[in-house]
Amino acid sequence: MSVDTETLPLNDASIAPESPAATDGSAQRIADLEQQLAEMKDRALREMAEAENTRRRAQKEREDTAKYAVANFAKDMLAIGDNFRRALEAIPQGNADPAVKNLIAGVEATERQFLATLDRFGIKKIEPLGQIFDPNFHQAMLEVNAPDQPPGTITQVLQAGYVIHDRLLREALVAVAKGGSATSSHVDQAV
Repeated sequence: MSVDTETLPLNDASIAPESPAATDGSAQRIADLEQQLAEMKDRALREMAEAENTRRRAQKEREDTAKYAVANFAKDMLAIGDNFRRALEAIPQGNADPAVKNLIAGVEATERQFLATLDRFGIKKIEPLGQIFDPNFHQAMLEVNAPDQPPGTITQVLQAGYVIHDRLLREALVAVAKGGSATSSHVDQAV
């Protein structure tokens, strides 16, 4: 059986390597393939980077969830801690009754245990008395005349504030010094 070579389609492999057309076509084909390979490598690297970023975001979300999962529960529990403090402050000082002294000791011990439990979960009480007012952690409820204090100094804590790890859980409600006749503009805005 004879094959008619004139009717067969020509492809790059059928051209003899010595021919100039074969060298130009092969070089172009190689250049095209190298470009496709570079594009595929770039796409693969981008996809791997995106997958790594997604993995890191998911890991961070898991860590944040574990770290701050108790935040809502803790906010509700802070009212209980506030009530311990109010109970202690409501007892008249100098009461000699042994039963009252035992009650005070019991409430103080319960408050200490409560605060220690909060501390184990990364919840810390903000102690702003004597510090400069910071709107990120404090809410100014009132200004008081305190000529002996610099303007913006916290003179009284009306309700304790708390942070959970590095986030604010509840801001402290505070009274801020006017500082004599000069008032601090940032405190006036906060009130």
